[in-house]
Amino acid sequence: MFVVLLGPPGAGKGTQAQRIAAASGLLHVSTGDMFRENVKNQTGLGRLAAEYMDRGELVPDEVTIKMLLERIGRPDAAEGAMFDGFPRNVVQAVALDEALATRGARIDKALLISVADEELIARLGGRWICRSCGRLYHERNDPPKRPGVCDACGGELYQRDDDRPDVVRTRLEKQKPPAGLIEHYRNAGVLREIDGQRSLDEVTSALLEALQ
Repeated sequence: MFVVLLGPPGAGKGTQAQRIAAASGLLHVSTGDMFRENVKNQTGLGRLAAEYMDRGELVPDEVTIKMLLERIGRPDAAEGAMFDGFPRNVVQAVALDEALATRGARIDKALLISVADEELIARLGGRWICRSCGRLYHERNDPPKRPGVCDACGGELYQRDDDRPDVVRTRLEKQKPPAGLIEHYRNAGVLREIDGQRSLDEVTSALLEALQ
């Protein structure tokens, strides 16, 4: 079985991928891990990817696809895998479809963890840091007893630019799964949408049920 896990930043995709892999036995293929492995081992693709990453640029589709195809060509992927962070667009999805077709396989399920934008902003934004001791707070999940003041040392709390709600909203728009990608899997009849605003355990159960 080959599964694609989709979701915006803050949907808990990485955590759920680890839980599903542990419960189902599916190989968890994370593009982040894949990039780090290739860069660390100084493979040809890793060196190429590092050039883009060092400049703060996205690694081109061609490099990412080649890296992924090498990964799923290993023996531990013979029975299938769950892709986390790939594909990011329709070009990558089509390349994956074509590669799997050559081995008589296909994407069996595309699981989309859906969370409303306002909830994502509440999760990702609202983080505050103490200037003195570095303790972290969250406006909703772990607020200080007094606004703007650290419980531990009395220091001033500040918010980094990338934790501000307006910046988080902009980042979300750039990093959400594209509508075309979701439609690609909907048209293939394999898309399953999961409500990601429930508890961690409830989302895990729903994802595992969708795999059946």
